[in-house]
Parts: sequence; C-alpha cells; structure tokens
Amino acid sequence: MNIAFFLLPKKDVVCLTPESTVRQALERMEYHRYSAVPLLDDEGRYVGTITEGDLLWALKNTPDMNIASINRKKLKEIPCRLQNKSVSINAQIEDLITLAIAQNFVPVVDDQDKFIGIIRRREIMEYCSQLLMKSDAVS
Repeated sequence: MNIAFFLLPKKDVVCLTPESTVRQALERMEYHRYSAVPLLDDEGRYVGTITEGDLLWALKNTPDMNIASINRKKLKEIPCRLQNKSVSINAQIEDLITLAIAQNFVPVVDDQDKFIGIIRRREIMEYCSQLLMKSDAVS
C-alpha cells in the first residue's frame, strides 16, 4: 500500500526552521502538546527533528543558556540527539515499520526532496493492527 493514504500534509504539520529560537520551539511544542517537531530549511527541505529532550539537554549542558537567553538561541545551535529519517512519497507502508519503532513520526519528501508531510506512528500501528485482525479472521 502506498503511504500517501496515511500522509498528514505539510499544511497540517507544525514545523520550525533552524533559524527559529529555542523559545519559539518550546512555545509551539507546549501549545500543540508535541514532543518533537520537524525542521525545514528555507527551500522547504526536511533537515531534522528537534525534540523536547534536545532542548532539555541543551539547557542542562549550556552554562550561559537560561530562560532569558532562549529568545536569542537558534535551533541550529542545538545538537539533535536523534536523526529521524525521512522517506520518499513513493515508499510503501511496510518500509515505515522499522522507522516507526524509533520515531514518533516519519517525515515524507517528494521527488525533489521537498518536505510534504508526515506519517504518524499511530497510523502505522493502526494499519498493522488491521492486518493482524484480518489474518486472525482468516485463520
């Protein structure tokens, strides 16, 4: 099955840029109750994912960073602990299962490497659950 069926389009995804500040990231994550947000460059390409953990570790490990300075600290200065892998829109849903084990969502790019949306772990798990129920019904 093609993954386009499961795609949450870019217009419905909260994204940030590497030029966004730590404060902007924290505010968006808090407002939307997300623990991770995709990062897109100026051309709309997926460049990574910033997580709450990345921000927490940066606060802990950067002596001069505090609540007052997060208005100036850019996300491009924050090391990302994990590198979420993206997939092509031409991938099959089965190709995402391994990625979904370690990622809350899988970023999806088009043939020109532009970010077009995400597939959430939830949709992948629901698909797998339906497959299991169908196979149980056949047995």
